[in-house]
Amino acid sequence: MAFTLEERQQLNIHGLLPPCFLDQNAQVYSILRNFERLTSDLDRYILLMSLQDRNEKLFYKVLTSDIEKFMPIVYTPTVGLACQQYGLAFRRPRGLFITIHDRGHIATLLKSWPEHTIKAIVVTDGERILGLGDLGCYGMGIPVGKLALYTACGGVKPYECLPVMLDVGTDNEALLKDPLYIGLRHKRIRGQAYDDLLDEFMEAVTSRYGMFCLLQFLNFENLDFYKLMQHHL
Repeated sequence: MAFTLEERQQLNIHGLLPPCFLDQNAQVYSILRNFERLTSDLDRYILLMSLQDRNEKLFYKVLTSDIEKFMPIVYTPTVGLACQQYGLAFRRPRGLFITIHDRGHIATLLKSWPEHTIKAIVVTDGERILGLGDLGCYGMGIPVGKLALYTACGGVKPYECLPVMLDVGTDNEALLKDPLYIGLRHKRIRGQAYDDLLDEFMEAVTSRYGMFCLLQFLNFENLDFYKLMQHHL
């Protein structure tokens, strides 16, 4: 609706849209009206995430219009509920999903990501999500939400952010039986195979994006960060 008449003619969409022109401020107002109309924070989360999927610029315009109002929806505490219900909230994939079975090919997976310049990566394996326990691949909501705040509050460009899920399985029986679960349907793989996955991930990330890319680990249960940092710094 923000396209001018000239732009609509150039794009050959004149007549496919209502004749009114709505600038970004009017579109923000529309989102706010719909946001206030909803009574569930999970529904509000889904509204904002769907907006992020279809119109990223408008999403951040809305987010920065009242960061105190929207931060608890995009991140804690609502993101915890959203992760628990991620199968219902899931609309389209955001970020990079790397599984334990991708060992030996992580560098290739990183090349699949369309952006070549990444300044911030948030990664989780979903084992300890905000005190809610093992949510497996449903924990992807954490990196997505955290990086949205990096953009809204810190000014990091959204295309310079990369959310990552390291999926090694889950010990959550309810998720393994959940027909909407989006992750690997087996128990968590631990031990040397897990350590090898992390080592390969660190090496692939630093090789592709350099040593000055911020790498934040979130909601891991048993990761020895000190050992990991000593090995890779």
